[in-house]
Amino acid sequence: MRWLPAFPTLNTSLAPAADAIVTIDIAVSPIVDKGGSMNFLRRVFPIAGLVFAAGSLSGCNILIPDVAADSPARFVQETSPVFYQPPGVDPRRVRPIPDQPVPQTRELYKTQFHQTYGLPVSNPVHMAMYGAVRDEDFTLPAIPVSRVQPQFLRQEVDYQTTERPGTVIVDTKAHFLYFVEENGKAMRYGVGLGRDGYAWSGRGVIQWKQKWPRWTPPVEMVSRQPEVRAFSAENGGMNPGLQNPLGARAMYIFKDGQDTLYRIHGTPDWQSIGKATSSGCVRMLNQDVVDLYDRLPAKAEIVVM
Repeated sequence: MRWLPAFPTLNTSLAPAADAIVTIDIAVSPIVDKGGSMNFLRRVFPIAGLVFAAGSLSGCNILIPDVAADSPARFVQETSPVFYQPPGVDPRRVRPIPDQPVPQTRELYKTQFHQTYGLPVSNPVHMAMYGAVRDEDFTLPAIPVSRVQPQFLRQEVDYQTTERPGTVIVDTKAHFLYFVEENGKAMRYGVGLGRDGYAWSGRGVIQWKQKWPRWTPPVEMVSRQPEVRAFSAENGGMNPGLQNPLGARAMYIFKDGQDTLYRIHGTPDWQSIGKATSSGCVRMLNQDVVDLYDRLPAKAEIVVM
């Protein structure tokens, strides 16, 4: 007697939204083969086909539609953002940050080097202040601010003085020019000053100011420096321009109604700032003298000390 499978039964276990797992349980029953080979083949072939189909299904994924994906509650749960919350902090009890006033001034970098392994800092504020700029018929070249000592660059500082706002104060020892502002503030500029014996000090008035002035060296300078005779008053002076020693602006200092022959003016020689190299005038970077020119009121007082 042989035991042959009579009929296969399929048991299917399906998990939601997962691959189908198909198992085949084959029930067997005793069949007495009385020698008929055709009867045997009729039974074996269907069973072999079912076994082959079951083996093929074992490597397939039976896709079952996930009806829960259309649930709004599940969509919110899966797509809602997750924010970091420190342990022990209730976001409902945290007070909002109070509004703060927008600063009207910006602190400039106080050093030339700041965590750059010895490389100069590129300050965007300085680059904007001292970059190339078109002025009237001329283009002022950019100042290499990385090669200028930081204290001589334009900046607003605390400055206590009894002089009224709008007054110009020149500190000859520190090589600073201050334009006095309100509330104990001043705009500070680095300047170049006259050599020993050529400096002027005292109190005066800036009688008038001029854009892109013509340079006419005084007679005393012509006698000391014959090379400037070509620009003397009798020869018409030197035309305005980028190489003019007075630079982009000039402010003329008077005392008791008389011209002192001393000026506050720009210079194409930016390396002279912070030094005593001039013939007595107060030199400024061209970008700085333009800034001072725009701030200066008419008949402003000046103190050189």
